[in-house]
Amino acid sequence: MNLTPAMQNFILHWGEMGSRWGVNRSVAQIHALLHISPKPMAADEICEALGLARSNVSNGLKELQSQGLVKASRQLGDRRDHFTSIRDMFDLVDAVIKTRREREFAPTLRALEEVMTEAETDNTPTAIKDRMGETLRVMQLFDNWYTDFARLPRSVHLAMLKLGAKIARFIPGGKAQD
Repeated sequence: MNLTPAMQNFILHWGEMGSRWGVNRSVAQIHALLHISPKPMAADEICEALGLARSNVSNGLKELQSQGLVKASRQLGDRRDHFTSIRDMFDLVDAVIKTRREREFAPTLRALEEVMTEAETDNTPTAIKDRMGETLRVMQLFDNWYTDFARLPRSVHLAMLKLGAKIARFIPGGKAQD
């Protein structure tokens, strides 16, 4: 694949964005390439396009597959696997959010629950227990909202996203703050 300057910049930015999110830069670049590629790509094509080592690409593809962001397929007359990113942007964003929740947010909730249990018996001062408890309650509130929201149909997601802050009109006392 011949990468134009705009394509290169897209891939480089996606890599930077990924590294800020705790994803290996080359893994994010592989994902960016597959995301914009009009057709599935074999690992050797990815290596050539990005100038990455085969082992780096293989490991990156395994990671992306485990996150559900990339799928492998076969083509007639070709023994190689061909890879493609999730094509639907809504599904892609949903997969990223689910993965991040499982990798980052859910373990933090479990750790806070354990800390709160421990704090009940280890003489942690009340003011500190209260602060840790508030942290847990607010994080649980957001997590419960997310899991409820995630179960809604896409049409409801889209309607809510389009409404944005205007949704406050339907909630008593929900006027936007300045």
